[in-house]
Amino acid sequence: MTGVVIVGVDGSETAMRAAESAKRLAIALGARLHVVSAFDSNRTEVVEIGTDKWIVSDAAEAEAVARTVSERLTGEGLEVSYAPAYGKPGEALVKEAELLDAQLIVVGNRRMQGLGRVLGSVANTVAHTAPCDVYIAKTDQP
Repeated sequence: MTGVVIVGVDGSETAMRAAESAKRLAIALGARLHVVSAFDSNRTEVVEIGTDKWIVSDAAEAEAVARTVSERLTGEGLEVSYAPAYGKPGEALVKEAELLDAQLIVVGNRRMQGLGRVLGSVANTVAHTAPCDVYIAKTDQP
């Protein structure tokens, strides 16, 4: 199989476990891995100290998270790309999968137990709305 495997990350340890699972799957499938970090607000702040000026935004922070994870996953002949995606995490992953015509979305099982299961989780949203197959990685234990 060639194509795209998408994984959503947020900088957490559990998301990194899902990303490692996605890497193994992409290698096994001969697919490209696309790392996505969602952001759901367009906040932008300008910080000035002396003559230095920085622009900090939610999109830039999400991109930095996705880039950092993609750099950790690169290797073993695997093509890895990354992007920030606007929206709630589950919805953003589904939109990205539609844009890239992905074959697989990998998410972790965080928040799939207890109250989180009732209120919803990224995995639940993705599983019910994805345009492709979904793999839910066991990430709640090392």
